[in-house]
Order: sequence, then structure tokens, then C-alpha cells
Amino acid sequence: MNIKMIALDLDGTTLNSAGKITDRTRETLEAAGRQGVHVVVSTGRAYTSLPDDVKSIEAVEYAITSNGAHINRIHTGESVYDDYLSEKAVMRVAELARELDTQIEVFVDCQAYIDEDYYNYIKENGCAYRNAEYVLWSRKPVHNVIGLLLDNKDRIENVNFCFRSVDMLEDARPAVEGIPEATITSSFANNLEVGGPNTSKKTALMELMNRLGVTRDELMCCGDAPNDIEMIEFAGLGVAVGNAWGGTRDHADYVTLSNDEDGVAAAIDKFVLR
Repeated sequence: MNIKMIALDLDGTTLNSAGKITDRTRETLEAAGRQGVHVVVSTGRAYTSLPDDVKSIEAVEYAITSNGAHINRIHTGESVYDDYLSEKAVMRVAELARELDTQIEVFVDCQAYIDEDYYNYIKENGCAYRNAEYVLWSRKPVHNVIGLLLDNKDRIENVNFCFRSVDMLEDARPAVEGIPEATITSSFANNLEVGGPNTSKKTALMELMNRLGVTRDELMCCGDAPNDIEMIEFAGLGVAVGNAWGGTRDHADYVTLSNDEDGVAAAIDKFVLR
């Protein structure tokens, strides 16, 4: 197998449990780049939430962000592709945000926003189901996040519905999955993510592969969560890390070590580097 592109999820995959990229993984990605392989970040994060230690890796050329809503060149920030929610979907999201016992995060202009009351609560009390430090660093608080959503209804990249418990999420799932003209996925156990009708990491990868002349057989994808399944299935070589959840491993061609054991580096060593 001649791999010419590697697409990597970040959280739970390329980054360890502390949210860091290890020296081994960094060196392995640089080695793949020197071999002529295109290294692409493919994440649910907004572009402004990409870690500096990932953006500083010379081999990482492109970032697919907001679950496929954007493609940017890493070293210039240039946007080369975007895909937004429809206005119909945005209006239904706003209705559900008012009806459900949930908090929403709105992704617009490569930035994630949350309601300031939610932000301040996490600042004071932490968060039982996700990394509070990451939320406070990556999200900007606004007085009225639903108002922000509606004011930018023609360029919404992604909306996260965040629930205090998985049971609450499952109760709300039918309503969220009923949002018209939208794709629904998840990147951690307590959230449902709403994207445009064709938004996915797979769709964005297809766009980038077409630009770079890469075929499916030449693509390797690594991930850990349900929002990675489509790209893992699509790739010539789909890889799940050992800590993958939500059935992700069932869709992979190969299961590598966990994200805390440099599983991405191990898979690249095995299948790409010679």
C-alpha cells in the first residue's frame, strides 16, 4: 500500500489524554512529510482552537475543522473550502436550544462561542463530562449565544448540543436528529453536533484529495469517535486507536495502540514509513 495522505483526528487520537502531542508522534509526522506524504488534521475543533504545537509541525499542511465545514492551509491560514448549515436547520436549532435542557456551542468564522453564563459556571465549578480548561481556552463567551446563532445564520459551521448526562442526550436525540437539512454526529459521549447537509470529515477529505490528486487507496485515516467513522470507512486504510469508542473500531481496517501509547505514530511506522 502506497499511502500519500494521512488524515488525523486530534482529541483522543493524535493528542494524548493531556491534550498534548508527544515528541515521538511529532517526529513520526515530520518523517512522513519528508517522505512526501500529505499530513492533514481532521478535527471537530474550530480552526482557532488548533493547538500551537500541532500547527508548528512543518509536515502538517492542511486542517479540516468543524467536522468538515472548513479546510485551511495551516501555515498561511488561507481558507480553501467551506460548507455551512442551511437557514432552515439554523432556525430549528434555535428552537431546540430554547426547548431542551441543554447548552449550545456555536461555530462561526472559525471560532466557537458559548453563553457567558455557561462559561462562568464552568470557570467556577468545572465540568464533569469534559476538559474544563480546554473549554475556557477555546470558547468565547457571549451574552446571547442563540442571538449570535441567528445573527450569523448564513455562515454557521457547526452547533454542539451539550448535555449534562447521556440519558438526557438520548431523550433529546430524536428531536436533534430530526433537524432538517443537517448531519448529526458526536465527538464525545455528552454531545450531539449539527453540521450542514453534506458536512463531514469524509466530504472535506474528498475535496482536498481531488485538489491534490490523491485516491482512496492512497489515503490513511485515524480516529477514535463516531464523527471519524465515515472517513475511516472511506479510506484505503482506516485506523482506530485502541481507546476508540462508540463502535468506531468496528469500522476500521486496523486497531492501533491507544492515544496515550502513541498509537498514531505506531500505525504510521507500520504502514507508511519505510
